[in-house]
Amino acid sequence: MRVGLLGGTFNPIHNGHLILAEQAREALDLDRVLFIPTASPPHKPAQSILSGKDRLRLVREAVKGNSAFAVSDIELKRGGISYTLETVQALHKRFPGWKLFIIIGQDMLAVRWRGWDEILKICRLGVAVRPDAAIKIKPPAKPIPMPPIGISSSEIRSRVAAGQSIRYLVPNAVEDLIRRRGWFKTQK
Repeated sequence: MRVGLLGGTFNPIHNGHLILAEQAREALDLDRVLFIPTASPPHKPAQSILSGKDRLRLVREAVKGNSAFAVSDIELKRGGISYTLETVQALHKRFPGWKLFIIIGQDMLAVRWRGWDEILKICRLGVAVRPDAAIKIKPPAKPIPMPPIGISSSEIRSRVAAGQSIRYLVPNAVEDLIRRRGWFKTQK
């Protein structure tokens, strides 16, 4: 089984995440893409982040209807700062028959990852192509072609706080939950 790992804060998940997952599924010939919401991201401040339970619910709603997409709460259950190394080690141990692929954006190649060399011993690397990225994709990383998508979670939070529409930026079920729960009405 070829499984792509797409981790993120998903605060909130949006259509850009879903497009990336589908593009990665095709480019890397994946059987499944596993969305993994972080407990606490190591590279972002934890302020203004919905609870793990709420973000997990949004991700589950977003991937409903796509049998190739699944959601894992492995990092939320572990708690603390979410390091990819710990996650891939745990998944590799639990599912030794899986061929794991980390899915990242080209901009994340510039980030200093804890245990990067060890991650690459366990996983293959799929990188979403971003034409404006300063760092080039080099083998053995496999490029994931991406259409230009100008959607970000921070933009969605700002739009909600300003009372603007987020329709077509997020799946309908995600928009409905955000509106009903009143999430992101105040931007910090």
